[in-house]
Amino acid sequence: MSKEMWNENFSEEKFIYGKEPNEFVKAYSGVIPDGAKVVCFAEGEGRNAVYLAEKGYDVSTYDQSEVGLEKTKELAKERQVEVKTNLKDLIMETVETNLYDAAVMVFGHVPKQNQSFFIQNLIGSVKPGGIVMFEVYSHHQLPYQSGGPKSEELLYHPKEVLDWIEPYKCLHYYYGEAERYEGDRHYGLSHVIQVIIQKN
Repeated sequence: MSKEMWNENFSEEKFIYGKEPNEFVKAYSGVIPDGAKVVCFAEGEGRNAVYLAEKGYDVSTYDQSEVGLEKTKELAKERQVEVKTNLKDLIMETVETNLYDAAVMVFGHVPKQNQSFFIQNLIGSVKPGGIVMFEVYSHHQLPYQSGGPKSEELLYHPKEVLDWIEPYKCLHYYYGEAERYEGDRHYGLSHVIQVIIQKN
């Protein structure tokens, strides 16, 4: 899913995933300490970043789409908060390590061969003792037809996710169904993997 494709997707005037935060982020963001420095990976149009900034966190985002980052700035201005935006290809470039108190990623779907690097990049960005939380569609998502990639090659397998997080303290892990209503692109019963870990 190329930078050009995401720029084209995000070029619609409306926010294609809506302006409200992901339900997992909304339900569990309280595990992040007050005033924490938080990074959002593959954040697209900024709905989760802006929500976290509204809760008083110092928020930065990374995405490969310039159009998505501009819409993040637009939403932050609308909600009267500050979000720092950074252009980066997260499967080719490493984010500075041990920089943030918490990292968040929602539906950041990348090719199978890049998934381990992507998740380790996410985890690596957080300081020891920091929190990492993410929600992705599982490899069972395709039959649900409620959003996400149309190829299993871009979905996540629960065993691989467990292998990636095994070195860390797991605070939450869920593999199963969840209702998601996020703009026009995520709509209905879905099959997801949720993770919250604390880095050693």
